[in-house]
Amino acid sequence: MAGPAPRRQSVGVNVGGVMVGGGAPVVVQSMTNTDTADIDATVKQVMQLARAGSEIVRITVDRDESAAAVPEIRDRLATMGYDVPLVGDFHYIGHKLLTDHPACAEALAKYRINPGNVGFKAKRDTQFSTLIDIANRYNKPVRIGVNWGSLDEELLTRLMDENAASPNPISAAAVQREAIIQSALLSAARAEELGMGRDRIILSTKVSDVQHLIAVYQDLAARCDYALHLGLTEAGMGSKGIVASSAALGILLQQGIGDTIRISLTPEPGGDRTTEVKVAQELLQTMGFRQFLPVVAACPGCGRTTSTTFQTLAKEIQDHLNVSMPEWRERYPGVETLSVAVMGCIVNGPGESKHANIGISLPGTGETPAAPVFVDGQKVATLRGADVADQFKVMVADYIEKKFGAGRQDAAE
Repeated sequence: MAGPAPRRQSVGVNVGGVMVGGGAPVVVQSMTNTDTADIDATVKQVMQLARAGSEIVRITVDRDESAAAVPEIRDRLATMGYDVPLVGDFHYIGHKLLTDHPACAEALAKYRINPGNVGFKAKRDTQFSTLIDIANRYNKPVRIGVNWGSLDEELLTRLMDENAASPNPISAAAVQREAIIQSALLSAARAEELGMGRDRIILSTKVSDVQHLIAVYQDLAARCDYALHLGLTEAGMGSKGIVASSAALGILLQQGIGDTIRISLTPEPGGDRTTEVKVAQELLQTMGFRQFLPVVAACPGCGRTTSTTFQTLAKEIQDHLNVSMPEWRERYPGVETLSVAVMGCIVNGPGESKHANIGISLPGTGETPAAPVFVDGQKVATLRGADVADQFKVMVADYIEKKFGAGRQDAAE
């Protein structure tokens, strides 16, 4: 039977009211790139990410000013109706910041801890213990996030030495993957020793190479039942970053691995930070794991479609759906499952349109200037004239109202 493998069983973690793992839908999250001490800018960007669909938002907490700003950021968001959980991203001095700023520790929904820079040598265990103790005190979950760019060098060196002395040595890349996994698992075990329940631990093991990422998560998933956060670190800009992240995460998700994802894209200067949220949603929706937005299917065009009418209409319909969704989610429950087809000629147009909830097959080059419209597989109209696009938009709106709105409720009564 076609479809993904069964979801890997993991322990569910409550992150500020959002369940991660334990059979819950795969969660989309993102991260701000503002200076957290700039409260106005950070609140604005968190709101943008939340409106785009980010279910958890991570913010940098790197100094006293940032930590001091967190409670007000949380309060302002709550006042404006945004209850998206905030995760504090800590490196090097997280233990000190959380100790010195208890209001920050309380306001955050989760702490991200990097075992590679939580402390060095004798200080490592003490500072890690402090972080876990604070998380326990405030009943907060943690993500133990290992990154190959800041891997524990002492652990890596020890494993490299052991491998060199082994009669059957493995590759250096394999040793590095093992170091990443051990760093995560040993840290999680230590957190449990300090009293943290498995239901408050999420792991991630991020690298920037697609094949290495797949291998490291496959191995990690087989060795524990902690909830897993997936992400390809330093994925890059534009289409390269989108393709690389989608390739890696798509394979893992298809294998049932992953409880929450972030698409780590480098935005263009002045670019839209919400792109990473939209890509994450599109990945999950394309693979059939979640439904976020109505889908508009459109053919790519060819020599039979020298007119751009169908392309223009497809874009107009998709833009209209995207803009309307914040209101429609409240007004039309289930509208995110809507499928619309906008096709450009007779070859595949009628067939594809029949598969959609509502579809239109526009005339191709040399075809009769008429556009049949199909609703739930049945031909219901043929549109003609210069305003075909406007006519179809009205039909889409009518269909949404009847299927998802008050019309559906009246019919049921």
